[in-house]
Amino acid sequence: MIQFGVESFVLYSAPVDMRKGINTLAQVVVSELGRDPQCGEAFVFIGTRGDLLKILLWQKNGYWLCQHRLERGRFRLPVVRRHDGRACAVSLSIWEWQNLIDGIIVKQVQRLPRFSV
Repeated sequence: MIQFGVESFVLYSAPVDMRKGINTLAQVVVSELGRDPQCGEAFVFIGTRGDLLKILLWQKNGYWLCQHRLERGRFRLPVVRRHDGRACAVSLSIWEWQNLIDGIIVKQVQRLPRFSV
């Protein structure tokens, strides 16, 4: 069984041409996000049509490129841009990643006050 040991998920906030392969997506991580694609994070890209998702991940001595296609529906990207209008990286928790994959849109999460014990 393959275990990836992903530290975190990083979503690229702009749609991507899904014809791009490992080398081109790794270059997007470096040039657009200013990150190291070999840092242990899983970089998530969503296609322009919204029904295809790719994950770029470095593991020990090489890249993994995984793809997930929806038969119906679209993935929803959070609308996040930098002040200059360019796309940016959005860090996703495991909970947010699962919601993205399951098609759940959470507009606002509010933590209710609790008494400390």
